[in-house]
Amino acid sequence: MKLSNRVKNLKPSATLAITAKAKALRAEGIDIIGFGAGEPDFDTPENVKNQGIKSIEDGFTKYTPVGGINELKDAIINSLKKDHGLEYTRDEIIVSCGAKHSIYNITQALFDTGDEVLIPSPYWVSYPDQIALTGAKPVIIETTEENEFKLKTDDLKNAINENSSAIILNYPSNPTGTTYTRDELEEVVEIALENKLTIISDEIYEKIIYGGAKHVSVCELSKEAKESTILVNGVSKSYSMTGWRIGYAAGNKDVINAMSKLQGQSTSNPTSISQMAALEALSGPQQVLDERCKEFEKRKDFIVKRLNEIEGFSCFNPKGAFYVFPSINGFVGKEYEGKSISGSIDFTEFLLEKAKVAVVPGIAFGKENYLRISYATSMENIEKGMDRIEEAVKSLS
Repeated sequence: MKLSNRVKNLKPSATLAITAKAKALRAEGIDIIGFGAGEPDFDTPENVKNQGIKSIEDGFTKYTPVGGINELKDAIINSLKKDHGLEYTRDEIIVSCGAKHSIYNITQALFDTGDEVLIPSPYWVSYPDQIALTGAKPVIIETTEENEFKLKTDDLKNAINENSSAIILNYPSNPTGTTYTRDELEEVVEIALENKLTIISDEIYEKIIYGGAKHVSVCELSKEAKESTILVNGVSKSYSMTGWRIGYAAGNKDVINAMSKLQGQSTSNPTSISQMAALEALSGPQQVLDERCKEFEKRKDFIVKRLNEIEGFSCFNPKGAFYVFPSINGFVGKEYEGKSISGSIDFTEFLLEKAKVAVVPGIAFGKENYLRISYATSMENIEKGMDRIEEAVKSLS
């Protein structure tokens, strides 16, 4: 059978691929430390699991409205008001099968061939491919470790032209963990608004932020910013509900309606049981979020310190999410067993083969000579993995 060109040009998710490879090696009995997964190692909170079970027992197992049940939409509305002082109505909210699905729906609803969408790099792996699937062009704007991987306003201005349609912001960032202060965000958003760009603001990691910082949403900045932004969030990361597949978007009701039409012809509603669990997550006790964030911060501090103590690494100290994004420039050009390290893919393969440690190459996120290491795993695994990495790199010459 003939495959479509859009599928032929589509790249598989590097993060899912490395996780699958690590699982396959474990199935062979090989002891692999996995730093590839983009999901918390904590279990879904008990009250949330119990609500999911109760919804099954209550027979809440049928179709729901395509864009989600009103009770969950109201919980999302209340959460956005409580956390950010934002006002939304039900017709400005859609619930989808994960935040990734929300972003896919947004790109399909907004972009056509000839449009250009601006993406700061490093970026989450799915952004460019989802945009390319619409026929639009992803335009990558480079950032630097020296600037904490934040978008410089001059670079943004230089990337904008008459075809520029939108910009995607993701903070705290996957893969770097960087985030923006209010002042920094205002500078970026002002340029976007001046050029009439739609802002897609992926804030899925907003609850995982360190050093006493407070997450500022794009939509808080001004009435105009809110009206020009489609906000994306979900329960996957904060509540450790990755497998429940519940994400949502908030924004202009015409865009939300278009997304709902698209969803109605593809997945229909998100899982009924998962919606009830998400309702409990957003409406129930929130103490678990702070407890888990403190544990993530402890792990982050440890892994950043260890990496910076290993000659060859340079590791930026993240402000949120649960990833570090260290530079491996100190290892490029070195060799092991007759093989040369020419970039992040080679180094990733070296770590998997020599250290039995799985990480994700930075090139998958648009930044060569870096790695993404997830610390969403136990401190025991982190300590063991760092020991293995430190020992393995000694074999490079």
